[in-house]
Amino acid sequence: MAESLQDAYVVAATRTAVGKARGMYRNTRPDDLLALVLRSALAQLPDLDPAQVSDVICGCAQPEGEQGLNVARIGALLAGLPQSVPGMTVNRFCASGLQAVALAADRIRTGQADVMIAAGTESMSMVPMMGFHVAMNPDIFNRDENLGIAFGMGLTAEKVAERWKVSRDEQDQFALASHQKAVAAQDAGAFAAEITPHAVLARRPDLGRGMVLETSRDASHDEGPRRDTTLEALAKLRPVFAATGSVTAGNSSQMSDGAAAVVLASERAVSQFKLKPLARFAAFAVAGVPPEIMGIGPKEAIPRALAAAGLRQEQLDWIELNEAFAAQAIAVMRDLALDPTKVNPLGGAIALGHPLGATGAIRTATLVHGLRRSAMRYGMVSMCIGTGMGAAGIFEAIH
Repeated sequence: MAESLQDAYVVAATRTAVGKARGMYRNTRPDDLLALVLRSALAQLPDLDPAQVSDVICGCAQPEGEQGLNVARIGALLAGLPQSVPGMTVNRFCASGLQAVALAADRIRTGQADVMIAAGTESMSMVPMMGFHVAMNPDIFNRDENLGIAFGMGLTAEKVAERWKVSRDEQDQFALASHQKAVAAQDAGAFAAEITPHAVLARRPDLGRGMVLETSRDASHDEGPRRDTTLEALAKLRPVFAATGSVTAGNSSQMSDGAAAVVLASERAVSQFKLKPLARFAAFAVAGVPPEIMGIGPKEAIPRALAAAGLRQEQLDWIELNEAFAAQAIAVMRDLALDPTKVNPLGGAIALGHPLGATGAIRTATLVHGLRRSAMRYGMVSMCIGTGMGAAGIFEAIH
């Protein structure tokens, strides 16, 4: 008879503030952002010997350029972890960071490790969408059932808006609410516990004086939320993916830079190293959908994750549903009848940004700290995934 799974606990979760692409992190390497959050997460656990970490698993959606060469291992070494601690980079596109958390938790749940670090990092400033050299298989274009693989994400959002009859006004209203909630959360200090503040250094030559000038910028707040956004301003934006479409830059997620790290531990490690559990990893699920309507992916993954956790949907107190596009988020919420008061209470990716492979780990940090701050029990992180998938992870807060 197979042994039962043991619990995996989140004992630290932190992230950088999220920067706009070509914004405050435009000259900051993603492996440096990763190293920053790894150091910060471990600094929150002074009684844990870093040599006890079995592995560092990092999600990255475009693992090349400055975030290539197995960025998990590079980031771990840059962070000063012992050379005995290995690293592995995983790629499930927009769910890469959440997949890293799930893989790390599974190592603990099956008894193969006691301490793991899951993370995510992405620089959309340094590595473009789809990478530097796109080389799709020609067969994609020869078979109708595969053609959706080549669709741009915006076009898939247009397909969802059309099929699920999500109007332009509904999308803009949703986008406005995302910004309003994010600004209110910033004003209330809701992100303070999860963000690792740091200074972003910038250097530029002063040829007249023959010297290099250095300036410092505080990076303790997400760069994306806009106080001046109005429904009128959003309504004036033109569609960017289809001439007569409804998906605009204003009701789509922002291209962003950022990183996050989540430390997970077994019950034995919690006791041995005097760690404080923040949450229990409850379940994870992933599902496939047609690539041309990839945004609907969470509709299939969420019920699977709930079943794996043995929960009913109404038991979820907090839902972090990644806002890749307002159209797909609204469609998922409609089909599953998600309670809108529980979805993205602090705003979502339309306001806060979406650094692709880092987002799952970033939103895990938001969820874990939010559940504890609000004295809530169950929460979920979910997102759609390019080429037609959806993922969902469920956590139980420990108070």
